[in-house]
Amino acid sequence: MTVEVPLGGRVLFIGDSITDAGRDRSAGDDLGTGYAMMAAAWFTARHPGRRVGFVNRGVSGDRVRDLRARWETDCLALAPDVVSILIGVNDTWRRYDRNDPTSAADFARDYRHILDATRRLDARIILVEPFLVPLHDAQRGWREDLDPKVDVVRRLAAEFDATLVAVDELFQAADVDDRVWTRDGVHPTPFGHALIAQAWLRAVTPTA
Repeated sequence: MTVEVPLGGRVLFIGDSITDAGRDRSAGDDLGTGYAMMAAAWFTARHPGRRVGFVNRGVSGDRVRDLRARWETDCLALAPDVVSILIGVNDTWRRYDRNDPTSAADFARDYRHILDATRRLDARIILVEPFLVPLHDAQRGWREDLDPKVDVVRRLAAEFDATLVAVDELFQAADVDDRVWTRDGVHPTPFGHALIAQAWLRAVTPTA
């Protein structure tokens, strides 16, 4: 299912550091250097007459509980026509680097809360899967925690009639040296960001 972006519409990218991608938070229209910027640039290059606006509200380190805490100001108050969410890897990572886990049930509860709140916007929703590109055995063990969260996102996409961008599946299927996509297993290289942007663009189409 593709997302229809209306003429003159506003697209919001929101999530963690993968979306943040070094954006200048003092400049409200800065999109960072990652997939959000790439997707917005390619969409505009293909459809310059659509006058679609793009906003980035990624915050490095965020978990889904953090999105829930700032959803009113960083999503609902902006009244976007399309909301694109990529969140979840930090909900896994904090279990392993800080002994601060997020259960799949808690992850689902907070994610469902923000999606329920978004219904009042009558916006189209894009859910981008959290992903991991493990570079060593210890990181491969993270899949035990991440896989249930990926399943949560897939179920919520169906429940809320959202468009799913299956990037975890995409990275797993890409038959190349994993370091092409990421240098730490979590944060994409420019090539990894481009792969996400391509998948995102396949999920959207303009409308009259």
